[in-house]
Order: sequence, then C-alpha cells, then structure tokens
Amino acid sequence: MRFVYLAFFGLAANGVAQNAVPAPAADPGGAASPAAAPAPASTTPATKPVQLGPVTITGSLRARLYAWDWFAAPPAGNEYQYSGNILRLSLSERLKTWDWNAEFAVPFLLALPSNATAPAPQGALGLGSNYYSANHNTQNTAMIFPKQLYVHFRGLGGDEAHSLYIGRFTFLDGSEITPKNATLANLKASRVAQRLLGDFGWSDVGRSFDGVHYSYTKSTSDFTFVSAIPTRGVFQVDGWGWNRAAFAYGAYTKEWGKGRHAADTRFFFLDYQDWRHILKTDNRSLAARRGDLYNIQIQTFGGHSMHAFTTAAGTIDAIAWGAAQTGRWGTQTQRAFAADFEGGFQPKILPRVKPWIRGGYTYGSGDGNPNDSTHETFFQVLPTPRPYARFPFFNMMNNEDRWASLILRPHAKLTISSEFHALRLANANDLWYSGGGIYQPWSFGYTGRSTSGRRSLGNLYDTSVEYRMTRQIAWTGYFGYTQGLAAMEQIYPRGKDGKFGYLEMMYRF
Repeated sequence: MRFVYLAFFGLAANGVAQNAVPAPAADPGGAASPAAAPAPASTTPATKPVQLGPVTITGSLRARLYAWDWFAAPPAGNEYQYSGNILRLSLSERLKTWDWNAEFAVPFLLALPSNATAPAPQGALGLGSNYYSANHNTQNTAMIFPKQLYVHFRGLGGDEAHSLYIGRFTFLDGSEITPKNATLANLKASRVAQRLLGDFGWSDVGRSFDGVHYSYTKSTSDFTFVSAIPTRGVFQVDGWGWNRAAFAYGAYTKEWGKGRHAADTRFFFLDYQDWRHILKTDNRSLAARRGDLYNIQIQTFGGHSMHAFTTAAGTIDAIAWGAAQTGRWGTQTQRAFAADFEGGFQPKILPRVKPWIRGGYTYGSGDGNPNDSTHETFFQVLPTPRPYARFPFFNMMNNEDRWASLILRPHAKLTISSEFHALRLANANDLWYSGGGIYQPWSFGYTGRSTSGRRSLGNLYDTSVEYRMTRQIAWTGYFGYTQGLAAMEQIYPRGKDGKFGYLEMMYRF
C-alpha cells in the first residue's frame, strides 16, 4: 500500500524536514467536517454564526481544570492540578459546487507539573507529565496552528452522492454515516467511532490528518476512502508539522432493518505504516528493541454491527465490533486481534430519569512470548482512547475490560453517567499499555510497563455530570477512582490506588 501514500505524500515519505509547515488551516464551528458523525462539541454552532460577507465565522472556547492523584511513586509528585484550554476559530464559505474551511486552534496550558515523572517502571504520573515533557519541560505554554484547512468538492460528475475533501481535516473511523435511529446514532458516536482512527479531541490539542477523504453516500449506505498523514499535537501544543507515518482506510457502511428493528453494519480495511526509525514499545528486551528500528507495516481488517430493538418494555441495543491484524512489526510478524461485545436496555419505567443500563466485554490481544518472531499485541493505531477509558490509564492493547454503565437523563439539559470497569491484562507476559498513537516524531506514542507477571490492573469506578446550561454554554464534571490490584501494587507499592477528575466549561460562538 505504500504507493498510495507516495502518490500523495512523496516528499514526506522521502524525508522532507519534519518541521515543514503546511499552509495555514482550520475549521471549528459551522462548516461540515469530513467526518459525517455529529460534530464534536467544540465544533458545533450554538447560535446564528457571524457573517463577514460570504464568509461564516464560528468558534469555541473549552476550558478545563484538572486534578490528578496518580498511583504513587515518591518522591515524584503524583498529586497536582493544572489548566488545559483550547480556543478554536473557523472561517468558511459555501459555494455552488464546493466549499472551503479554515480553522485555527490556540491551545494554552497553565501550571503544568514539573516533577510528575518517575524513573521506570512508574514513568509518567498522569497526563500532566505528558504535556510537560512534550512541550520542552515548560509549565506554561501556548501555540496557534491550523487545525483544519481543506477544500470540499460536492456532487462530482453531477452526482450529489460524491464528496471529496483535500487538505487538513479531522476524521473518526466508524462515523461515516449517522443512523436515523436515535439510539444507534448515540451509540455510534460514543461506542463505535474513533476506536482506531480519531482526532484525540478530548486532549487539549488534538490531532488532524493531511490528505484526501472521498465518500460516496446514499441515504442508507456509504463508501469511504481516506489516505492521510497524522499531524503533530495531542500533548504537544505545536500542531503545525507532520509525522513520518501514514494510513489508508476504506469502509463500507449500510444502515438497514425493518419495523421495530434498526441496524447499522460496517466492514473496513486499514493499512498503517510508520517510517520512523525509533524505539518501539513492546515486551522484548531493551537490547532486542534497539536492534529493531525497522518500519511498522500493519493491515487491520474488521467491522461492526449494531442493533436496536423497540419492545413494549423499552429499547434493547446490541453491538459487536472486531478487528484482526497482519503485517510487520519491525522484524516481527504481526498477528493480533481485538473484539468488543456489549448490550443495553432503556426501560420505560422511571420515565422521569430515563435510565439506560449497559454492559459489555472488550478484549485486545497480548503477546505471550517476547523471544519469538511474532508480535501478538493488538496495535490500536491512531485512536481517541478516552471515550472508552474515561480515566485514561489504559487502552485496548493487551487488555480485558468487563464493564457496566448507568446513564440517567432527569432533564433535557442534564445527563449523569456512571461506569464500572474490571481491568486486567490479556496476557501476563506482555506489558500494561497506555496512549493513543503517534503525536510527535521522536515519541513512539504508546507507553508500556512490565507488571512482572501480574494480570489484575484494577477496578475503576467513575461518574460524569453534563449540564447544558444554554445553547452556548455547557458544564461537565468528572471524577474517577481506581482501586489498584496486583499489577498496580507491583509497580506502585507505595500507593496502588488512583484518582482523576476535572471540571470543564464549553462556550460556543
């Protein structure tokens, strides 16, 4: 598949300077993003946008105050607070057969912790450490960069089903079409999208993709193809440059069902290549990893099927998602898989609080033998991990997650959500992994810690409250507590439990 990338990004593949700056870009509020799912909160217009002649101006400001109490590793500081914020401003214009969108983002981070990193194996003590180290060990940092800059051609060849984006954009796999059924639309955005490709929009910087996005969309079906290079960002406030990696993604999605049964099914293929010659994160010895700086070339095949059944007692939902991987992990052969099975019920009882009870099982394979020629750890590519790990200390790599959730909606403006996760490693001979993929040229993007054969990570209990005060302003509060088990006790013997919380204000204009 490398020829696909070279066709669009020959200069990058052959080693153009990593600091090469694309033309200014951007798109927050208002203009449609290439991802067809409901736009992220930070890009959804809340009021009538400002018009400057034919140009539409929209934007948002998201401000957060974080409080971390990571698993303890004295004398490093696992308890700290900091402020993470991002301002987004978009200019767009819609013409007869095409439109353009330019969005600028200004992330600014205040009072980052300077002593929240411990020696291995404890490592970074929460995301405050990641932000601090990714921004040249500065406690206060900010930058302006193009978040999106694309042209969008509609109705190619006179057929409105064709759509082509060229430039810098955001994209979430699994979000190609939004189901007409409200339950499925909600689940697709919260439980299917961004498992393998995402904008990491929960972070205070996020990521974008430079490339092309083509789709052919009818009322109930869609074919999508995307080929792109991920930009810098996520933890680093400088989101201008590229990374020496790229992907090609193709998917077919069909919305179907009849009567009281609504369904949505997708099949996808994802080819990912990382051309950086840096140290990989896996369970091999340091000497073995230093001797393997070869490329990563991984192909992922998979799909999902989601269903909603309307009954006299309430709505029942079910999701099955799965993926298998082949290719090369440097000198090793890649053979890995992941799966997610879940279901829920919205009973008609207690109509004042509209309860929604859900639960499921998520599995990402691990590697049982670090000394053979096969790498069996599922590689999550470029996801947004946080929707599936609200206390973001884990992801789908070498992980078993048995979980349950309760959502209450006592008012149109208020949503309360609580989750429980029982977490353990899929394979005790592999590492505990965290992270969400490449975000700067010299950092692998995933971290791994040895648990010395212990499998049980912990039990996570959490609650979030979202209050949509007006069409412009929304408040969110979150708190999570992790009861550390054997693996955490092995790594953090002086404090195996962790806590994390934040308060967020979102203002859209």
